[in-house]
Amino acid sequence: MSAQKIRNIHRDLGYFYLGLIISFALSGIMMNHRDHWHPEKFTIEAKAIEVALPAENEITEDYAKQLAKDLHIEEKLKRQMVRKGKFKMQFDNTEVELDVKTGKGEIVQFVNTPLISQTMRLHKNTSNWWIYYSDIFGLSLIIIAVTGAMMIKYGKHTFKQRGWKLTAVGLLFPILFLLFLS
Repeated sequence: MSAQKIRNIHRDLGYFYLGLIISFALSGIMMNHRDHWHPEKFTIEAKAIEVALPAENEITEDYAKQLAKDLHIEEKLKRQMVRKGKFKMQFDNTEVELDVKTGKGEIVQFVNTPLISQTMRLHKNTSNWWIYYSDIFGLSLIIIAVTGAMMIKYGKHTFKQRGWKLTAVGLLFPILFLLFLS
């Protein structure tokens, strides 16, 4: 394949997917931190509460549903869990977090943040159409990476002279993470 064809493929796929690359990158960063803050939601009200909780082993889904009714939460319970001394209930636009020992906590209600919440849905979408489109996008990213590595044919900045070293270092980080940090 000629150098010009490689450049054309690289350029055109890059242009075509530019918006999706940026939105996936930004929403991916936000998804990485969703346990610490709610990037797709902003708080409209946080209210302190205190509840007499049963023993930890008695906190079940049925208990969570009844507690939601008692707290006048009309939304469907998405999940509930006890983790690190906290009892958490999550709904579409409301979260409840209570200290298991004291029963003190808060109810937080959210509104979707425009644009950010829609972008983050790209990472969560499971429709067949989107999955196939995402697969094509993934393959296109591979093509963009490979054609980018092949574009410079001569000189000291070629893949053969310099690029393979940077690629090896770039591969080292995810390998080390998988071996030692995951």
